[in-house]
Amino acid sequence: MAFLVLVLAAVTNGYAQTKKEMKKKILFVITSHDKKSNGDKAGYYLSEVAHPWKVLTEVGYEIDFVSPKGGNPPVDGFDLKDSINKEFWKNTVYQNKISHTYKPSEINPKNYVAIYYAGGHGAMWDLPSNEEIATLTTKTYENNGIVGVVCHGPAGILNIKLSNGKYLIDGKKVNGFTNEEENIIGLTGVVPFLLETQLKERGGIYEKSAPWQVHVVSDSVLL
Repeated sequence: MAFLVLVLAAVTNGYAQTKKEMKKKILFVITSHDKKSNGDKAGYYLSEVAHPWKVLTEVGYEIDFVSPKGGNPPVDGFDLKDSINKEFWKNTVYQNKISHTYKPSEINPKNYVAIYYAGGHGAMWDLPSNEEIATLTTKTYENNGIVGVVCHGPAGILNIKLSNGKYLIDGKKVNGFTNEEENIIGLTGVVPFLLETQLKERGGIYEKSAPWQVHVVSDSVLL
């Protein structure tokens, strides 16, 4: 639920906009990876895009989307019984945006006050090694922008280093999909690595609650 903290932090930092002002923009990072190593479907998890989209656009932000390959990314967790998922999916403006995501090379990080990594298992495969998106994130963070992650989204910031050579998450409180949760759904031997383990190895101060419970962590402008 990191996106909820992202909203609160943004307002606290003076980013909330009135309807008469130019909208501030937030960049959502979406995976392009469509298959787990066992052949099952992967991609971004719809609710982890739709729900933060709903909250952020209602307080005046504009959302753009970037993915490693650009274009139309694969979607998982496609549940239109969820009213917010359905609202997002039927929104013609944002349906066009999500089906035509930007390539990293097309993004200017100066245009964004925050960058948010959506979850979904696909993020485990292509986001950790994407140096272009990592650079965008470093520049956003070092420009006092907010970095938000949720679920498997923290995989995308594992290997990000700052200008001082340290990992972004080193010494910071972090959270993400737990080893226990991965084991419960039977994917411990399928995912390329265990997210909780890697977050700890990168120096993150990992926090968690019981499986499937909401756990929100923030540290500086990392959420």
